[in-house]
Amino acid sequence: MTRRYLRSRNFAVGLSLGTIVVVAALVSFFYTPYDPNKMEVSARLQGPGRAHWFGTDQFGRDIFSRVMKGAVNSIAVGLIAVGIGMSLGVFSGVLAGYYGSWLDEGIMRLMDALYGFPAILLAILITSVLGPGIKNSMIAIGLSYAPLFARLARGNFLSLREREFVVAARAAGRSGFSIAWRHILPNTFAILIVQATVCFATAILAEAGLSYLGLGTQPPDPSWGRMLKEAQTFMRLSPWSAIFPGLAIMVAVLGFNLLGDGLRDILDPRIKFLKGGKRS
Repeated sequence: MTRRYLRSRNFAVGLSLGTIVVVAALVSFFYTPYDPNKMEVSARLQGPGRAHWFGTDQFGRDIFSRVMKGAVNSIAVGLIAVGIGMSLGVFSGVLAGYYGSWLDEGIMRLMDALYGFPAILLAILITSVLGPGIKNSMIAIGLSYAPLFARLARGNFLSLREREFVVAARAAGRSGFSIAWRHILPNTFAILIVQATVCFATAILAEAGLSYLGLGTQPPDPSWGRMLKEAQTFMRLSPWSAIFPGLAIMVAVLGFNLLGDGLRDILDPRIKFLKGGKRS
């Protein structure tokens, strides 16, 4: 099983890059070289060196420590936003796909309306009412993902609800709820996991964008997007203030995107058939 997964180049590279981000976040709970929020004016705008591996920002804060702590916020936003989107989307897609009729039409039109709001616009709408902050960013990003999971779940339910094992369960007297959640939903887990992995990567990018606009993580908590915003004024004096947070975003997004692509290649039999050719 492990060899089959590692045989996928995308999966192996994505897993390696994703592990770096997750390990950095976990280690930051117990250790960072410096206090991420401690200001030291005498050490401001220093270049990378032995004392500060990634240099310091305009307030003399250690960039390496802030990048490590920023990983925590990015992963937290990704997990919770994807959890919100997946929960709402799968529940809605299950109802729409299995029961159909007017319920299907109503749910999917609602999802289409919600899909018309990009994550950033939805975040602006929510934060204008509730105020900026990381919690509201999670809600906004999660709501923007709900239509993706709803469409995916509905499509799979439409293709599975007339299969033999579902017909047999219906003939055995199983309730619609039992058939939907115990027989059909487990057969959609693979494709939902792939979609969740890809959404996790884009959620990290969305959180960075919202923090750059001042709608996400609020100071003094470190955020990769906010670090880019603060470094913008000092690009000529200390380009590393923007380079390292930007590299952190790139590694996280690339890693989880490749991980999602690798999982799709491994778990989707149609992909394996197209790559491997028809077998006799």
